[in-house]
Amino acid sequence: MKSADVRSMTTDQIEDEVLKLKKEQFNLRFQRATGQLENTSRVRAIRRDIARLKTIAAQKRAASK
Repeated sequence: MKSADVRSMTTDQIEDEVLKLKKEQFNLRFQRATGQLENTSRVRAIRRDIARLKTIAAQKRAASK
């Protein structure tokens, strides 16, 4: 996910996206534990997307004060 795409979202949309990614991250952890995970790079990408979303959301909150 590109940061330009995230910056065009509202904070509510960003929070929804974070929840969606956390659910996917949870499922990937189970797949890795059971040995069913095929795309291991997806774990890292999701972790970074969550961090990117949270960072931009915090910046938006700070800018609105």
